Amino acid sequence: MGPAKFILASAAAITMLASTAFADDMTGMVTRIDRLNNTISIQQTQKGTVGGSAGGAGALQEYKAKDAAMLDAVHAGDRVSYAATDTNGTGTLTKLQKQ
Repeated sequence: MGPAKFILASAAAITMLASTAFADDMTGMVTRIDRLNNTISIQQTQKGTVGGSAGGAGALQEYKAKDAAMLDAVHAGDRVSYAATDTNGTGTLTKLQKQ
């Protein structure tokens, strides 16, 4: 039973670290807004000089807005700063601000 407990503890630690990384403020560009489903797609902006290209495009993520009013202030193509949390495997925006 020792190795099984170790594996489960490791998996739990990795999950906590991944959800903590979601909570940090990030920047990106709005690519799509679905007001009927209360979701937004954001192309994350990479920080630093990853791959030798500053400001390159990162991963495209879809988030559920915590409140529908958050989506009213932005449009596709807008640059935004945002924060999100991972709730039951779904990213949920906690902050969305147009830059």
